[in-house]
Amino acid sequence: MKKTTDKIIIENLEVYANHGVYEEENVLGQKFIISAELEISTRKAGISDALVLSVDYTMVCRIISTFLKEHTYSLIEAAAENLALLLFAKINELKGIKLTIKKPWAPIGLPIEYVAVSIERRWHRAYVAIGSNMGDKLKYLEGAVSAIKNDVNCRLKRVSDIIVTEPYGPVEQDDFMNGCMMLDTLYTPMELLRFLQKLENDANRVREEHWGPRTLDLDILLYDDLVTTDEELVIPHPEMHKRSFVLEPLNQIAPNVVHPLLNKRIRDLL
Repeated sequence: MKKTTDKIIIENLEVYANHGVYEEENVLGQKFIISAELEISTRKAGISDALVLSVDYTMVCRIISTFLKEHTYSLIEAAAENLALLLFAKINELKGIKLTIKKPWAPIGLPIEYVAVSIERRWHRAYVAIGSNMGDKLKYLEGAVSAIKNDVNCRLKRVSDIIVTEPYGPVEQDDFMNGCMMLDTLYTPMELLRFLQKLENDANRVREEHWGPRTLDLDILLYDDLVTTDEELVIPHPEMHKRSFVLEPLNQIAPNVVHPLLNKRIRDLL
C-alpha cells in the first residue's frame, strides 16, 4: 500500500497503569508515557475544516489510556503490540502507526531517564490464490475466505469469482476450483504464510505429492511491491505468470496491479 506522509501526532500522554515483570509493578502500578504517530490522510479535513472528516484526538487518547489501565502485561512490548492492534481496529482510516511506550520508573537500580519500546506497524496489500480439488471444494474455499475475513490482522477487500480449471502438472486428479483474494494485512510475509498454512492444516491438507490433490491451497502471489528469494517463501509467486487459473481470477479483482519483477500489469500477463 502507498505510504502517506500525513500524520497526526500525540506526544507524551501520561497513563498510570500496571505493567511489568515484577509483582510489585502489577500491584502498585507506575507511570507510562505514550507517543503515537498516526499515518492518516488529513487532506479532506484540511480542505473542509470539518471535524467529522478528522480523527478525534480526545477519543484516541482515551482509547490508549483505557486500554493500558484495563490490561496488564509483563512486557511493554506486548502492551505496544496489542494497543496498536486495537487502534487499527478502532480507526478505519488508519494506514500505519508508530507507537512508543516509555517507562520512566523502570526498576533497574541505576540512574536512567526511561526505557522504552517503539514499534511501527502498517497495513500491507497482499493477493492470495485459493484452490481446492478434494472433498467439498466450495466449502473449503468459503471456510478459508471466512477465516481470513474474521482475523483481526486482515481486512478482506475483494474476492474473485470461483472458476473450475483442469489440474496443473503430471498427476491425475479431479478438477480444481480456483479464485483469488485481495486483502490488507498487518502480518509480515512469513506471518501471513504461517497463518495460511494453519488454515490449510485445519482443512486437513496433506503434502504428500508435488502438484498433487489438496483440500485447500493458499498461495501468496504478491505482497506490496516486495521481492523475496527466501527458501521458504518466494514473492512474487514464481509460477503465477504462467498459470491462467491464477491470472484469470486475479485479473478480475486487480487488472492494473503491476508484477514487480516483470513490470507488466496482470491484464497484460493474462
